[in-house]
This record gives sequence, structure tokens and C-alpha cells, in this order.
Amino acid sequence: SLRLALPPELTEPLLTQAPAAFHAQVNDVLLTAFSLALGHWRARRTPGSGTPVLVAVEGHGREEIVDGVDLSRTVGWFTSVYPVRLDPGTVPWPEVAAGGAGVGAALKRVKEQLRAIPDHGIGYGLLRYLNPETGAVLGGHPEPSVEFNYLGRFPMDDVTGEDWLAGADLVGEGGEPGMSLPHALGLDALTLDTPRGPALLAEWTWAGELLTEQETAELAEAWFTALRGIAAHVRRSTVNTHTPSDFPLVEIDQAGLDALVAAHRPAEIGDVWPASATQRGMAFHSEYDLGAADVYTAACSFDLTGELEVPRLRAAATALLERHPNLRAAFHRGEDGSTLQVVVDGARAPFTEIDLSGVDDFEEHAARIVEEERGRRFDLSRPPLVR
Repeated sequence: SLRLALPPELTEPLLTQAPAAFHAQVNDVLLTAFSLALGHWRARRTPGSGTPVLVAVEGHGREEIVDGVDLSRTVGWFTSVYPVRLDPGTVPWPEVAAGGAGVGAALKRVKEQLRAIPDHGIGYGLLRYLNPETGAVLGGHPEPSVEFNYLGRFPMDDVTGEDWLAGADLVGEGGEPGMSLPHALGLDALTLDTPRGPALLAEWTWAGELLTEQETAELAEAWFTALRGIAAHVRRSTVNTHTPSDFPLVEIDQAGLDALVAAHRPAEIGDVWPASATQRGMAFHSEYDLGAADVYTAACSFDLTGELEVPRLRAAATALLERHPNLRAAFHRGEDGSTLQVVVDGARAPFTEIDLSGVDDFEEHAARIVEEERGRRFDLSRPPLVR
């Protein structure tokens, strides 16, 4: 076996900044780098091979997929192993190493491919081994020759100095040297909370008659190179990146989602919802005759007694939008004619203050202001639709 570690200054952004920026999980980040590295390593061994790679992904198997199943009184792993076809796309290796735009595109693709797997893959074992009909079909396909397993994060308070790598015995599965391996190449990884910070520890195992230690070391170094590229990409980019699986209530592809994000930049999109039938009807009538007043624009006027505290009114308007995300929604028409609600974070209600204390006919003047406001149309694509 071969054991290597990624230092804390590189591990930290991979555990925090990268998943946060892409609304992803740590496994999404690690498997993106793994698929990029595996494709690059394979292309050097077999020129002309494509970018998709087949990987057996091992998980803890603690998925409560049946109603009424409660795993709170159980401990440890149940373990699930399932094949995953990952295709990060073609990204030149120098761009991967430098953390270019292709790295972000690869992470989005791999994240969506992993999200398409139901119940984190636990159903594969049920279909493969417990269903005679599907088991016969699945059993006819070859198993992946490469396995990936990320075990999670573990404390390691009793190891200090430079001895922590040698003293970390949590990784690896063990076994007799003469036992056959389930896969030609395996990667077991975990994060250790060392005194210097979290460090990613990787242990590689391989079939000695198929691969050499040098060949395995090349793949291990390529994985760390891809991880460094992801960390560099995240450090340089301030864009909060979404993918379609972040918004399960609507059907939208990556290109359509990117267009919505660009339309509201620099503000961040908090959610995307389908529009109700009533909302679709209101949007149609609002856009039907842009030259006339919008019949759905409602103007409300209030008489307040006592001291007028404008800052508190402004604060109340801000709090209202923060509390109710539907008031921060814009409406966009999709290419298929559907209407989407896009909830924008940080939207603020326009607030105008007009002093009529020196006007004699201030009631008439105020009524005219109300009518003018009623005639001012809203742009349904620019939130908030309240002022």
C-alpha cells in the first residue's frame, strides 16, 4: 500500500470553501478530482481513451429509504458499494493543475451525475443481490476495477508533531497478504484533525501483478494535483455556483440556470420555484399590454398618528423581505413557455420619502402621488415587486 497526506492549508478549502461555493458535498469535490486524475492517468497509459471513468464508490449505507426505519439506535457502517460512471468532460491537464474554468465546469458535471443516483446508491445492492430478475442482468456486467471510499472526518488529538501520519491507523481495511483484492486499484481516504489542522490522508492499494508502485504513485500524485487545482479555482472565484439539482421543484438545465444567475448578478439566487396557475395568469395579463397601467399593481395608503420614525419604517420594510422569501421573487419565462419564480437573496424594497409639510393642499398632492405610483409598472424580472 501507499500512504500520502495533503497538508492542512490545502485540505481546509477542499472541506469548506469548495463545497460551499458549489453547494456540494465533500464527496463531490473528491470524486471530481479523482475522475479528472483517473482520466488523465489512463490517457497516458492508453492514448485516445475517453473521459468517462467507471468507479465503485463505497458508502456507509445508512440511508433510511423505507418509511418507519429508524437507524438512531445503530452504530457503525452498513456499507454500500455501487458502480458510478463519472464523466468530468475534457479538461486539459495544465488547466486542471492551474485551477482554470474547466475545473469548475467539471465539478458541476460530476455533482449532477452523483445527484442522479437514487438513495446514495444503496438500491444497487438490493437489485444486484436480493432481486433474482435484476440480479441476473446486473451480474452479467463487469465490476469496476477501481474503488473509491471516503470515510469522513476523525479527531486525532493524541498524535503530535510529525508522527501523525505514521500513527494514523484509521484508514485501510486490512486483510491477509494472500487474499484476492475486490478491485485492481483502491483508494481509501479520510480527514484527520491534526494539531496543525485537518489533513486529507489517502491510502492506495493495488494488485501487484497488474500495477506497479510507480504507476500507482503517478495516479496518487495526479489526484493531489487535481485537488490543488480545485482549491486554486475556488480561491480565485467569488461566484456562488448552482446546478439544477439544487432546485428540485423545477425542471431546468445548466444553461438555463446559468442565464438566470447572470440576469441577477451580483446578487445571489436563493431558490427557484414553479409559478402557480394564478401567478402565471397575473404575469400574462401584466405583460399583455405594456402601454397601459398594470391592473395588478396595488397601492396601499395609511394614515399614521404620532411621531413618524422613518428609520424604523425602513427597517420594517427590510425585515419584511428578509422574513418572506416570496416577496423577493422575480418571474422569468422559460424557453418552453413555463414561468419560474427566482428568489433573490439580499433584495431591498425601494423606499422613497417625500416631505409635504409645507404644502397647503397636501391631501390632494398625496392622492396624486398615490395615483402616479399606481401607474408605475414593475419589471417582473427585477425583484422585489414591492416598493
